[in-house]
Amino acid sequence: MPAPLNFVHTTRELPDTADAVVIGGGIVGVFTAYYLARRGLKVALVEKGRIGAEQSSRNWGWCRQQNRDARELPMATKSLDLWERFAAENGEDTGFHRCGLFYLSNSEEELAGWARWRDFARTVGVTTHMLDSAQATERGRATGKPWKGGVFSPTDGTADPASAAPAVARAILKLGGTILQSCAARGIETEGGRLSGVVTEHGAIRTKTAILAGGAWASSFCRQLGIRFPQAAIRSSILAVSPGATSLPDALHTAAVSVTRRSDGGYSLAISGRGRIDPTPQQLRFAPQFLPMFVKRWRSLAPGGLEGFRSGHETLVRWRLDAPTPMERMRILDPAVDNATIRLTHSRALDLLPALKNTRITAAWAGYIDSTPDGVPGIGEIAAIPGFILAAGFSGHGFGIGPGAGHLIADIVTGSEPIVDPRSYNPDRFGKSAWGNVADF
Repeated sequence: MPAPLNFVHTTRELPDTADAVVIGGGIVGVFTAYYLARRGLKVALVEKGRIGAEQSSRNWGWCRQQNRDARELPMATKSLDLWERFAAENGEDTGFHRCGLFYLSNSEEELAGWARWRDFARTVGVTTHMLDSAQATERGRATGKPWKGGVFSPTDGTADPASAAPAVARAILKLGGTILQSCAARGIETEGGRLSGVVTEHGAIRTKTAILAGGAWASSFCRQLGIRFPQAAIRSSILAVSPGATSLPDALHTAAVSVTRRSDGGYSLAISGRGRIDPTPQQLRFAPQFLPMFVKRWRSLAPGGLEGFRSGHETLVRWRLDAPTPMERMRILDPAVDNATIRLTHSRALDLLPALKNTRITAAWAGYIDSTPDGVPGIGEIAAIPGFILAAGFSGHGFGIGPGAGHLIADIVTGSEPIVDPRSYNPDRFGKSAWGNVADF
């Protein structure tokens, strides 16, 4: 049962030229194209499968500042404003609302960590409320359990993963942009060392700027260009239940399980950080660089199976521009669900929130979270190929910060004042060790 996703009708005709070509129709790609189109650029977005069909529709839908790493917090804050502004600009509905995010814990260590983050957040103007035992227990009364404490971040919210990327795509079309689905980008062309075109399965588009927002496919695409981009995909499983539970928080996190209200009144259920590592040639290639990440997060990760080999997104194979690529053989990454995780997630959710016993499982799916060695995305122009901009490795945070990332990339392309300081995201840092720099959250 795949993740729910709205369909968007797009164009079929490949343009000869564009001011910028965006490769990838996930949330980062569509927001990049949207902000470029708003600035009057002739934009073409090419997507090998469907808009939003991979991780952009397979996540929780959280748009948060709470517990963000210091490097991502400014982008998260800007993104919340941009999520809110988007509907007002064009009338398209992403399902975004500032419902507030609610965290509960019985761990003194976890609560102390949240308190430290609260103190840091105050220095940059972010409001979050620590809850004592009585407050947490009262606000978390739907659990029927006592709690030592919690956090409530009132200005954070959620958007709808099923409708967000398609809504932004429709806004791009209104602005005169071009979007092609079932159109894989195979590579690029250069003239005089600078990018001069993007080659797709349906022909080439002449352009001086290309943005690679390819999610879990980005590293293998970069390999074709001689660019070393360390990336590892984690397979994460999630499920949805039907409407029927009442008086539950819109978005609740605990160490055992996290619960998010969906736009249809049902809920998405997941275990934070839990995932499977499916061995692939690329995983082995970059294993030394991911050792700091693994040391920090090994408790929540487990060995996977052969899904990664079957999917082909982490291949080391070199492909040709005049023949089908792995992306055309696997239009949409739809890996097998980890059934053990689904059973555990559902059991924990029913124990945490008894009202969920009035619901039934309606869907379960898995997706690949594209991670970097430090858990922070790579965003910036690749020095070796002027005009080629990387925007990938969002490490499970891309949905929430997608608007800010897209705006920043548009700033880079147009030479505008950047919405946030781009230095923390510079891909050049991947040439150095991640020891001591792995994101806390």
